[in-house]
Amino acid sequence: MSMIARRKFIQLSAVAAAGCFVQAGREVQAQDLPHLGTDDPMASAMKYTHDASSVDAASRPNPAPVQTCSNCALVQGNDGDEWRPCQIFPGKAVNANGWCSVWAPKA
Repeated sequence: MSMIARRKFIQLSAVAAAGCFVQAGREVQAQDLPHLGTDDPMASAMKYTHDASSVDAASRPNPAPVQTCSNCALVQGNDGDEWRPCQIFPGKAVNANGWCSVWAPKA
């Protein structure tokens, strides 16, 4: 049988009791992320815009009839959300109607 000192037992009990009251961290949601601004240096480098219809299709590296963040393979989150996380811009949300030069078709 293990011999735990009384003081150590009280310390361990206090830690265990405190653990019962601590809430587990919640997952970050897209609405919690700051929106990517067009003045962001990374956004400028990737030619990001909030409105894909404002981009000349001829200037796109892979011209396609409809290229938006909502149909890009790199965007994450739920379909239908206006702002969603993107793998290219970690920690920021992009507009579903937006576009950038890294756009890739969904498989």
